[in-house]
Amino acid sequence: MGKKQFNSPYEHLMAGEFTPFYSPRASPKLMIHTTPTGATSGFCSTIVLQPLDLVKTRVQQSYDSVHGSPRGAIAVSRQVVAHDGLLGLWRGTTPTLYRNVPGVAMYFYALQVLRHEMTKVPGFAVYSADQSSSSGSALPKLSSTGNLISGATARVSVGFILNPFTVVKARFESDHYAYRSMREAVSSIWREAGPRGLLQGFQASVLRDAPYAGLYVLFYEAIKEQTGLLLGSSLPGLKPFVYSYSGAMAGALATLSTHPFDVMKTRMQVQSSDAQYRSLSRTMVGIFKERGLMGFFDGVSIRISRKVFSSAISWTVYETLLIFWRDRARYA
Repeated sequence: MGKKQFNSPYEHLMAGEFTPFYSPRASPKLMIHTTPTGATSGFCSTIVLQPLDLVKTRVQQSYDSVHGSPRGAIAVSRQVVAHDGLLGLWRGTTPTLYRNVPGVAMYFYALQVLRHEMTKVPGFAVYSADQSSSSGSALPKLSSTGNLISGATARVSVGFILNPFTVVKARFESDHYAYRSMREAVSSIWREAGPRGLLQGFQASVLRDAPYAGLYVLFYEAIKEQTGLLLGSSLPGLKPFVYSYSGAMAGALATLSTHPFDVMKTRMQVQSSDAQYRSLSRTMVGIFKERGLMGFFDGVSIRISRKVFSSAISWTVYETLLIFWRDRARYA
């Protein structure tokens, strides 16, 4: 017998069946485990994928008076290795870890809390006569609108808190600066632009992150649900595959939709000394004059590659560990 889905609690009342897909009375211990689980997924994806981040930053800032023409990912990679050795591809890992480990932990915690609270709101909650998810998810189940809002709100909130680390990270990865430490980078930015310098590019980040995170969660939940339904009885042994596949596909789709704002953010954070890149509107005009519409997609293939892998790693680690803690608490 198929699983019944309802869009509001009133339909359940009329049918005599009122069982929320995700109970608002979730174990507080599960919420506590969200933070170290998110931190672990952030650490793993950062260490593995930092070279792609560095190359993306170099490609996006490569069209300027110094280089004269845009450079490709392979050319940039070769230049980095020739100049700094293979480990040069991991330049900027320290500020990236400072941002991503607490950032991913905060994001997953905020996302879990938001979704937990939103299950109490009829407009956002999804109700089912069957509490078992076809995808074996550890996340609270929400409507499409709930997925969009929860993803965007969690990402933008955490992004504001961690924007200073994002600025430092971008400059470390750029070849316009030769910082030797985090302290030197922060001091330089502060002398150059004051506290405003540490928030450089936040507008572009919001325009990128809000739709990216909202679309990502929407795509992820939809793909995961459909994949789970297709696999049917084979699902229990393939949950990690479902998480990886859903995360990778959602990351690719959301990245392609929001990449122009990532290019603008990088220019504003790396080339803030140039008056042309000190505001969102000027940056947009400057990129268009230099490269035309294609300029807004500089580094898109690298960013998609990174997001595909980082999303697959982060969400597989996150959901697998969270389900492990949930089941452990359930049977303890």
